[in-house]
Amino acid sequence: MSSHCTMSSRRHLRCAWLLLLCSSWLCSLSDGKRTPSPSSSIRLPVRAVCLGGWLVTEGWILPSLFDGIPNNDLLDGAQLQVKSVAWGAYLTAEQGGGAAVVANRTQASSRGWETFKLWRINETTFNFRASGGQFVGVGSDGCAVVAVAASPGPSETFQVVRNAGDKNRVRIRAPNGYFLQVAQGSKPVVTADHGESTSWGDDDPSVFAITKVGELQGEYQICNGYGTAKATPILRNHWGTYIVEDDFRFISASGLTAVRIPVGWWIAGDPNPPAPYVGGSLQALDNAFKWAEKYKLGVIVDLHAAPGSQNPWEHSSSRDGTQEWGATDATIAQTVQVIDFLASRLGPANATELLQFAGGHPGAVVDVHYYTVFNDLFNNLTVQQNIDFVRSNFSGELTSVTTRNGPLTFVVELDIRSFEGGSSQLPCLAPCQHAKVLKTMRNASSSDVT
Repeated sequence: MSSHCTMSSRRHLRCAWLLLLCSSWLCSLSDGKRTPSPSSSIRLPVRAVCLGGWLVTEGWILPSLFDGIPNNDLLDGAQLQVKSVAWGAYLTAEQGGGAAVVANRTQASSRGWETFKLWRINETTFNFRASGGQFVGVGSDGCAVVAVAASPGPSETFQVVRNAGDKNRVRIRAPNGYFLQVAQGSKPVVTADHGESTSWGDDDPSVFAITKVGELQGEYQICNGYGTAKATPILRNHWGTYIVEDDFRFISASGLTAVRIPVGWWIAGDPNPPAPYVGGSLQALDNAFKWAEKYKLGVIVDLHAAPGSQNPWEHSSSRDGTQEWGATDATIAQTVQVIDFLASRLGPANATELLQFAGGHPGAVVDVHYYTVFNDLFNNLTVQQNIDFVRSNFSGELTSVTTRNGPLTFVVELDIRSFEGGSSQLPCLAPCQHAKVLKTMRNASSSDVT
């Protein structure tokens, strides 16, 4: 997580995520709300099975879900290398992007400049993204092909026309209506100025051979590939048949005590999640909790796909393999909102319920972090005000998690700094001041310990 996150967001995200992964135990369901059952119902040790491929699509688990998508080899995130058949040279985004697109390499390099990622608009229309993140488009002169746009627009929208006898032999229509071609000269350039006519022969500079060197098959690809109207019934049928009540009966009868259910961030927008996602997965999750209650199983809700995608893989629902989660505070804040939604809907409970669970394991320690240095609230506080804040706020929090016969509490990284007078300097507290803070916290944490 980036260092400019606020302290409250860090602590909230850390605690809420832990609650989702470790709690949400046996509950009763009524209108989407749950009342935790007595802790004695928890079956320990936890023996759980992951219900992957159910509410978050992963193509390797059930590739047949993608069979009905037109041009299903050209989905979002497909990585293509495009080679001129007339000149035997690959289209290349110079420096990986930010300059012209040329055709001056007969071999694809390891740098990836010759590889483009697709953003699918429909089954024949796409944006091409260079390895540096820029999008291919037609330059301001209306002819030159460049890779300079930070985000795609009309000038970065291309139609791929496939040969009827060889789908990997294509022509690419630019937004100006002309086709791309490679014009050889002292510096081979790619221009958007070839007419409609073609023989599809090897001597046609507007004909290209495409090679797919990578792909993604996740929730984004299946929803955007089919489109909302077609994806909705397909996914709702999948959610209703892939995992059913009898699976929960079998899991319980087999001696397991819990199920882990991966979900995506868009579930918080159900029944009308942001495009291209489709609604219905929240109802499937509600059904899972009903079945879990019936067969005395715990439920571990796993936020498996975060806003912006936390990794480049399909299970994070990345559009093209770009990791954008954490690049801005917005994606982190949205993640916290999703966790809040799930926690309030599926597991309303005292946040300290985990302490009883941890207390049942000898030697368990609760690790508590405070990151005041990242919170602007402390920018203009004096050293004494910092200490007073600890005494009135942190000590109370520590008292709530330090319980009789409960787990030990370990406080680390207490980063309290002085910002007196608006100075840009960040001097640490003096040793005696640190000692005063720690004494305050020690008194709080030891008051109820036997």
